Parts: sequence; C-alpha cells; structure tokens
Amino acid sequence: MTAPIPRDIPDLPAIPSPPALKPSPVPATAVVTPVRRPAAAAFRLLIALAAAVGVTLALLLGDPSRVLSHFTIQSNMLLALVMALSARRASSAGRPLPGAVLGATLLYVVIAALVHHLLLANEASPFSLTGEAAAPTGLQALSHAVLHTVTPIAAVLDWLLLTSPGRMHLRQASTWLLYPMVYLAFCLTRGELLLPGTPDRYLYPFLDVGQDGFKRVLGNALLLGLSFYALAVLLVALDHARPNPLRHRGKTGFRL
Repeated sequence: MTAPIPRDIPDLPAIPSPPALKPSPVPATAVVTPVRRPAAAAFRLLIALAAAVGVTLALLLGDPSRVLSHFTIQSNMLLALVMALSARRASSAGRPLPGAVLGATLLYVVIAALVHHLLLANEASPFSLTGEAAAPTGLQALSHAVLHTVTPIAAVLDWLLLTSPGRMHLRQASTWLLYPMVYLAFCLTRGELLLPGTPDRYLYPFLDVGQDGFKRVLGNALLLGLSFYALAVLLVALDHARPNPLRHRGKTGFRL
C-alpha cells in the first residue's frame, strides 16, 4: 500500500542560485606570452638617434632660441622621445605606447615634411623660401634632409611595418590638432613681440602678418588646419584598413 498524499504540502525552501561572478578583465599578458622584438627596438632606436642628431646639428648651426621655435624641430624632438620609449618597451616585451600618442607623433612629423616639401622647398609655391634657407649646404643641408625626409619616412615605415593596426580612433583626430593651434598662437605672438625688421620675425611665409596682414594669415591658417584634419582622418582610416604586420601564422602540422 502507498501512503496517502497529504492535502497541504509544506513550501520547500528555494534552491540557492550560484553566486554571480563579477566580470574581471583578464590582461593580455595572462593569455599571450609577451614577446621581445629586438629588430623593432633597434629600428626605433635608430629613428630616435637620427632625430636627435638632426636637432642637435640644427641647434649647433643656428640660434637655439630661433631653431627651437620651428615646428619641425619640436615634432622631431617628440619623435625622438616617443621612439626611444617604444624601443625600450619592444626590447623588454612591454606594453606598446597608446595609439593616440603614436598617431599624434606620426601626424606632426608628416605635417612638417609635407609643409616643407610642398610649400617651402617648392619653387612653384607662393610660400617658397629664398636665399640660404632655400638651398642649405654642408651640415645644415644634412640636418634639413634628416629632419624633413629621413625621420618622417622612417616613422611611416615603423607605423606600417612594426605596429599593429586599428589603434587609432577618429575621435582622436580633433585632439591631435590642439598642438598645431597652440603653435599658431605662439608664432603670431612671437612675431608681435619682436621688433619689425628682425630676421625670421615670422617663422613661415604663410604666417607673415607684416607682409600679408592678419586676415590673409588667418585664412592661410584655416586652410592648413583643414588640410591637417583631413590628413589625420586619412591616417586613422589607413590604420584600420591596413593589414596586421605582426600577425603570426599558426602551425598546421604540415611541412612543405
């Protein structure tokens, strides 16, 4: 015989659910073994040394206060510092520098190179330089070649061949233009503080207020600013479209 089923069944206690685990980000170093990259470190160290040599030659051959005021000098000083830090991290398997820092540095040295070759050293440009500045000789020519050609090309090659893609973002493009805007204000303020007739009162012909007036100079600055922003957007787009040079193919078990 079976026992009678009671009419009132007591409530059973609820089964406790397993505690929810809080999401905890796992660092990449816990999944992927850090890899030292001596070749990348050596190349970046060479870039840093080249930029440092070019800046040093420019300082020795000219007035330091005037030389340090140039956009090319400042951008190459930043490049030397960033490449030295990147070389150290690549040699010690450290985390790479933020993409925003690398993107800004690359943008500034490319801007310096393009402005020099397309506007200042181009005889067809209305802002071409004249005299000794247009055709430097000796060590000064070497410094110009290093700062305006060698280091920008090397920085682009490092970006294309030795860095992973997709680390730049479009929202960073406008932030990168803050430094050129501050530099514009510095150049105009410097020119106003110097006496008329002072050599290199305005560092660049397209910023010469004494010759063209504020209205035209601000127009030139606006056109250059839009061009710089377009260049920054292009760098971001290329950074997301280019292949990954650091991708390693896994072993398939087959040997050819």
